[in-house]
Amino acid sequence: MSGLLRKYRHLLDLPAHTAEVTLYEGNTPLISMPRLAAELGGGFDLFVKFEGLNPTGSFKDRGMTAAISEAAGRGVRTVICASTGNTAASAAAYAARAGLKAIVLIPQGKVAAGKLAGATAYGAQVVQVEGSFDDALGLVVAVSETRPIALVNSINPYRLEGQKTAAFEIIETLGRAPDRLCLPVGNAGNICAYWLGFRQMHERQGSGLPRLLGVQAAGAAPLALGHPVEQPETVATAIRIGRPARGEQALAAAEESGGRIIAASDDDILAMQTLLAAEGVWVEPASAAGLAGLKNEIAAGLDVRGETIVAVCTGHGLKDPDAVTRRMAAPEVVAADIGALEGLLGEAE
Repeated sequence: MSGLLRKYRHLLDLPAHTAEVTLYEGNTPLISMPRLAAELGGGFDLFVKFEGLNPTGSFKDRGMTAAISEAAGRGVRTVICASTGNTAASAAAYAARAGLKAIVLIPQGKVAAGKLAGATAYGAQVVQVEGSFDDALGLVVAVSETRPIALVNSINPYRLEGQKTAAFEIIETLGRAPDRLCLPVGNAGNICAYWLGFRQMHERQGSGLPRLLGVQAAGAAPLALGHPVEQPETVATAIRIGRPARGEQALAAAEESGGRIIAASDDDILAMQTLLAAEGVWVEPASAAGLAGLKNEIAAGLDVRGETIVAVCTGHGLKDPDAVTRRMAAPEVVAADIGALEGLLGEAE
């Protein structure tokens, strides 16, 4: 067993001092979704790259192994990040693995409990900011410029080096790049990382290039709208970001690929979360945004017949279980009696 840095080090632009810090991230499955493809109109092959099966439950681990490894290798003792939740949990875990201190800033009252619990369990110092993620990011950037603290948000270029390995894995599994890749967009680092990875493999081995479909939540869609969103709001907490740090780079990547960045409503995102779970893949709401956008594009006339499409699902459903539990009905209650159970089963049939 090996981590991403050991497997792909020859393909990653990392300093010589980088010291491998791994939780054996990566190697996540590419899951065929035939029923969902049929639900969306059929005539194409659909796969989900399920990044929720990384060690801390999200794609962030790919970039964090690289960022923490570089920081540890140059003797840094403390790392810091701003987060809507997943980055916090990942940074805390990899810092703990490396024996480093982690400080995470989160927007007050805006982080899913499962993510906050993770950051706390791994021993991070968690600080709530009276403001948005964008406010928190501004603070961590400022403090990292004046103190010997490593910033591990996706502004850190090594984060993208780690995250682009997902593109390598997709090509290894399919034997080529997909025709189209759809994924959520929050701070916009991940879409940039995928494009870096696909371009690198295209230049090395002619594996092709996908069209990118980046999808934001309608209440936090600065790239789709063309201007910052001062008070972003969406049930998809992982992408509740109004000023993406890599926004311009993401727009350029989408355009270069022949794709685009759009928005999907919270209702569409939650509906897609339900459809994914119906085929056995439970993801947090933000993870369903890419497929929600694809569904809307197909409904609007996008022709994907004959294509191979990969949707990136970035985080496990356990990262934000409240998105389901607050909408579900209370489970039925039955007496501890076989007759009562038989009666209930009869009604269900």
